Amino acid sequence: MQPASDAAADFVARRDREQRRHFARRPKKIGEVLAQLITARGYGRIQADADFTAAWQAAAGEALARFTRPGRVRRGQLEVTVDNSTIVQELTFQKQHILQALQAELPEARIRDLRFRLGPVSWKTT
Repeated sequence: MQPASDAAADFVARRDREQRRHFARRPKKIGEVLAQLITARGYGRIQADADFTAAWQAAAGEALARFTRPGRVRRGQLEVTVDNSTIVQELTFQKQHILQALQAELPEARIRDLRFRLGPVSWKTT
């Protein structure tokens, strides 16, 4: 025979399992299902990347943007991959202006600084 405390703990565990099972079977709102799907498939990240790319092209200008690719924001610093060192130098000269434009376009991103690094830019617009 089980002591009363073990029986009570067993009862609580069974009740919790049954509640979780019941919750899993109940109808869900379509908004919840779509939000889970977007999160699971990474579609939200794709949209965010597209927004960053559009904002970057507007802030840097078409002439410079075609030699660059915006990356991730880490600790308020946007990392930008640049095709060659000449463009890095030009971007450095225009850094404050570009930063202000990005902050106006994407205030929720909280970009405080830009970091330029040389690397291959896989997509180039002609």
